[in-house]
Amino acid sequence: MGDPKLKIAPKRYGGESMVISMRLSREMLQEIDGAARATGRTRNEIMSMALEFALDHMEVSSGAEQGEENQQEKE
Repeated sequence: MGDPKLKIAPKRYGGESMVISMRLSREMLQEIDGAARATGRTRNEIMSMALEFALDHMEVSSGAEQGEENQQEKE
C-alpha cells in the first residue's frame, strides 16, 4: 500500500467575490454555525459549500411544467 495522499480539488469558482445579504431563520444560522465550529471552517465557507452542492444537485423546472403540476394537484 502506498503513502496516503491528501487530495485537494481546486476551487470551482474564482475571481472577484461579491458581498450579498440574505435572511435566514435563527435556527438555520445556528445549524450553519454549528457545522462551522465542528469542521473548523468559517460560516462563509460552509454556506458557499452548501450553495455549490445545491447548484450541482438541483433541477430547475420550466414555468409550464410547474403549471402542469399545479393543475394535476387540483384534479
